[in-house]
Amino acid sequence: MAKAFEILISLPMPLIRDNIDTDQIIPSREMKSTGKTGLSDGLFAGWRYTEIGGREPDTDFVMNDPVYADSQIILGGTNFGSGSSREHAVWALSEYGFRAVIAQSFAPIFAGNCVRNGILPAILDAAAITTIERSKTAVTVDLRAQTIATADGQIWSFPIEAEAKAMLLEGLDAIDLSLKMADEITAWQQADRAMRPWIYLGANR
Repeated sequence: MAKAFEILISLPMPLIRDNIDTDQIIPSREMKSTGKTGLSDGLFAGWRYTEIGGREPDTDFVMNDPVYADSQIILGGTNFGSGSSREHAVWALSEYGFRAVIAQSFAPIFAGNCVRNGILPAILDAAAITTIERSKTAVTVDLRAQTIATADGQIWSFPIEAEAKAMLLEGLDAIDLSLKMADEITAWQQADRAMRPWIYLGANR
């Protein structure tokens, strides 16, 4: 299960570029296992470090700015998470500590991967994102209310599908969501077995 998401207060890290793809989020050379751990060092590696494959921080890249060291929110542009469907990109974001991405739009597969791993993909328009960036203060993300607010009282609503909202609020992945209906699934299987016993292995004929 992912960590449940309800209210998040954090200074957002501005990375307002359009079409940030999954290979930029985590280059393929940084994916050295099939697990969800050991990926955070490779997060944004092509921008974060001075040399390919190296680990010398590029001080011009926002992620290396001490001001954003504890940020749990990324401010992005349009089409965030485009490119390949690699879930490693979301795993790397999660392991590093990001819990939300606020952007103008998302690649659909990436947004789905975020939800399944406890990261909120929140959509706001360009004007709102610019206002948040310029405020340079923490924002409050309230998933239950579907709002994002600045410290000076500016507030915006963001859309999210009901199922995605429920999964994030309860920290569920797709399997967890199915298991919530375990009793209904079992009842259906039992009724179907009684009606069509011939399709079940080992059934009496």
